[in-house]
Amino acid sequence: MLYGFISLRYNKLIGMVLVLFSLTVGGSSSEQSNHLTILIIGDSLVQGFGLAQKDGLVNQLESNLMNKGINVGLVNGGVSGDTTAGGLSRLEWSLTDDIDGVVVALGANDMLRGLPPKHTKNNLSQIIQKLTDRNLPVLLVGIRSIENYGKDYKLEFENIYADLTDEFELILYPDLLSPILDQDNAQLEKYYQADKIHPNVDGVLLIVKGITPVLIELIEVIKSKN
Repeated sequence: MLYGFISLRYNKLIGMVLVLFSLTVGGSSSEQSNHLTILIIGDSLVQGFGLAQKDGLVNQLESNLMNKGINVGLVNGGVSGDTTAGGLSRLEWSLTDDIDGVVVALGANDMLRGLPPKHTKNNLSQIIQKLTDRNLPVLLVGIRSIENYGKDYKLEFENIYADLTDEFELILYPDLLSPILDQDNAQLEKYYQADKIHPNVDGVLLIVKGITPVLIELIEVIKSKN
């Protein structure tokens, strides 16, 4: 009798320990189900060119969201030098089953190479259509065009993002670098690396501050679909 009583108490104790262990290590089932994974597909600005991994855009964005209590994992889908054509070609294998939404931040290298805006728009349209077919919410991130190719090119290029946003009913962040470029001209240099193209750590912090509210808007759309 005594042995049976001790055995019963022991089994209950083990059961309680296992329950506590599963809650502290694995998290509650609701916490796990609320975790979101977002792919950010882009070029060197997303990849974090010239920066330590922790200082890159994706890592700083994720840290900022986690600090706000938002349970999200951001996947760095940035490839240095990538164009919209490159992004389209690698999209399928980038879309793992755990992806809940996608940020598309491509086009800067198309613009720097002077590629026809209609080609850029066509590639982005195909990317967005593939994501829409998978029922994945999309945040489209534009980029401001340089004026080297004339005002007509600049206008046509920058209109790509607004046009696609209207066509596919997307969330739009019109210009990834606007938090830097909208600073006083005398201050611009302190936000760029030596190449004067890629943001440094301070520049990334400005971008994170600017884009975070729109990224949260994407997260809310994802949650509404789940």
